[in-house]
Amino acid sequence: MKIVLIGAGSRSFGLGQIVDILISRELAGRNVVLSLVDENEKALLLMTSLALKIKDHTGTDVQIDSYGDRRKALPGADYAITAVARRRMELWEQDFRIPLSYGFRHSIGENAGPGALFHTLRSLELVMPICRDIEALCPDAILLNYTNPEARVLHAVCHLTKVNAAGLCHGIFYALDLISRYFQRPIDEFDVASAGINHFYCILKLVDKKTGKDLLPEAVNMAMHDRSASCPPLFRKMAEIFGIFTFPSDEHIGEFFSYGSEFTGIKWPYGLEKKQFKLEETEPPGLPLEEYLSGKRALDQELLKPSGEMSVPIICDIMLDRKAWRPAVNVMNRDFFIENLPATGIVEVPAIVDGEGIHPQKVGELPESFAAIVRTHLSINELITEAYRTRSKKLLLQALVLDPLVNNISAAEKMLDEMLELQRDFLPEFE
Repeated sequence: MKIVLIGAGSRSFGLGQIVDILISRELAGRNVVLSLVDENEKALLLMTSLALKIKDHTGTDVQIDSYGDRRKALPGADYAITAVARRRMELWEQDFRIPLSYGFRHSIGENAGPGALFHTLRSLELVMPICRDIEALCPDAILLNYTNPEARVLHAVCHLTKVNAAGLCHGIFYALDLISRYFQRPIDEFDVASAGINHFYCILKLVDKKTGKDLLPEAVNMAMHDRSASCPPLFRKMAEIFGIFTFPSDEHIGEFFSYGSEFTGIKWPYGLEKKQFKLEETEPPGLPLEEYLSGKRALDQELLKPSGEMSVPIICDIMLDRKAWRPAVNVMNRDFFIENLPATGIVEVPAIVDGEGIHPQKVGELPESFAAIVRTHLSINELITEAYRTRSKKLLLQALVLDPLVNNISAAEKMLDEMLELQRDFLPEFE
């Protein structure tokens, strides 16, 4: 088996995937090749060296190689895992601040809202060439994508390429962990199903496996009356107004509403104005990877802990024909896995994974009030894909003015012009 990890130089995503593969008992002894790919030579060298050190520590026989050019890595690949970005934090800050200067109030400006339009286009400029290479060099490979905005990126991949792709995200585990905490029981004691779109889902089923009792009304009631400091206020409002138990993260669900910033504020969470500086210099956040590599710090559980992402478990599900249930995959709604959403949209639903691949489960309908919001964003996604395909600036503008956060057409037109110029080195040209 050959797994190609594109974006391997990332200190968060790349490291997590490398650790997951090298500590996996299922992958050991199966002639697995892990190919690390990143265009950042320095980051790739660091992560490759660290991967070899982890390999020696775990004793796995997974073979490791690395490439700056993905076309050298992809031939013969069974799986490609992608999480790619360029100048992520700096451009993300522009996605937030430039729309705000025109009066468009984001929560974080990552996956929905006017700023996310440009995040999408930048991501497509990276992901679509990868998909073309997969089509040419390993057409039978499965692409597992983490690149955000997940629903928008995957929509273009599914509609504009022939790549067999699914999107993964750990967001569902926030809801599952909260349910477990509310009932003070392990989550595997419940039969749970959620559905929606990436970062904007709701729990549709919550049943006690022992008694068969429907616990969803009780969970919604708990969310509605949770006044603890850790309970996100918009999440609680969703329970109060719509009667739904959704992603307990106001930053994420707030992206899909015009009033999200009412709950999150309009300071970008990652901006320097939110950071308290000390007189003395401090070490940058994150694990001290150079110390692990030099031997100054021993490889410990903090480094070697599982990432919690689903890509490696899903690969093992397919390899071992485990028929395992996975709580959330992003796929096209082609068989109406969610009945009251369009078949062309990208949805997030549970799936069974076996030797034949990923099989999304049908979950019925979303609550209509929730589905109405989702449909708007699926329509925006359709427009963005078509705008990218045709290089139509007019379609980009249509996608902008349909967005719930946009309340001024002339401001949207000016913002579009400014952002296309400001980020021109990272975007396609539009006419």
